[in-house]
Amino acid sequence: MPYILISTQIRLETGPTMVGDEYSDLAVMNYLGARKTSMLGNNFSEYHVDEPPRVVLDKLEKRGYRVVSMTGVGQTLVWCLHKENK
Repeated sequence: MPYILISTQIRLETGPTMVGDEYSDLAVMNYLGARKTSMLGNNFSEYHVDEPPRVVLDKLEKRGYRVVSMTGVGQTLVWCLHKENK
């Protein structure tokens, strides 16, 4: 999968960071050390790590991902990353 979205709450910019959903590449989630969680009432799962977004972005850059865009949505910061297919 060439795209990844990561996000964090503004008040939690030191972590945790949401790094994927239930359809994310398991190899990347394992590389990041992510744990799969489900919130009560949600019918979907997410992957989280305890590290801040900067550390996650550094790790993903080492795997060939590049930031395409970043935005703030309410109290949430979101980064979109892409990896070129070779």
